[in-house]
Amino acid sequence: MNNLRISIFIICLSTVHLANAQADSLRVYKEINKINLRKTISAPIILGGAGLLAISDIDIIGRADLYEERNEKFSTFRSHADDYMQYAPIAGVVALNGLGIKGQHDFATQMWLLTKSELLMMTFVFPLKKFTSVPRPDTGMPNSFPSGHTAQAFVAATFMHKEYGKQNPLYSVLAYGTATSVGVLRMMNNRHWSTDVLVGAGIGILSTNLVYFFHDQKRLRRSKIMAVPTYQDKNIGINAIISLN
Repeated sequence: MNNLRISIFIICLSTVHLANAQADSLRVYKEINKINLRKTISAPIILGGAGLLAISDIDIIGRADLYEERNEKFSTFRSHADDYMQYAPIAGVVALNGLGIKGQHDFATQMWLLTKSELLMMTFVFPLKKFTSVPRPDTGMPNSFPSGHTAQAFVAATFMHKEYGKQNPLYSVLAYGTATSVGVLRMMNNRHWSTDVLVGAGIGILSTNLVYFFHDQKRLRRSKIMAVPTYQDKNIGINAIISLN
């Protein structure tokens, strides 16, 4: 009879602990969700805000000032490097995989996340180009805003940062340095205004961040909690294991 009472007590205790563990897991999940969401949107909001400020010709990033500066000092500058550099971080990720250096995900998952990031970026960029109809500084074609090259470069840079930035910050520095160079070259080539480049960078970062955010959300939702009651040496307890899939 005593053994039966102890067994019933252990079962009740494990049920209570499991409920508490699940409640704690839910609270942790919500807190992680808030932190990740802030990380996802903070940089794009800053860049988007800077892009809007640049319309007012504020110092340093004002589009009219930078346009005049470019025409005074680099009027004959021409380069096609930005056409290729925008994809450099993606090539870097492929190369690292080829060398056997593993990222946050396996190669197939990486490519799937990249594909979704690219598609999301395009759903932002192309409608904005059509609806805003901002003339390019060189040809006057009404498809300047936002910069597609810059958006692409920052999609690629954020992709490398997500996969390899935790292993070595140098990967992130190189990726974002390359993306920033693409944005600068777009202005030096007189293809875009500073507003186009700043907002394009924000869109690129936001697109990849959102894809990874929702991917992580699904992973957290699949997390499991297993509680196992224990009774040893007249001590009653419970072992809880949280598994993130």
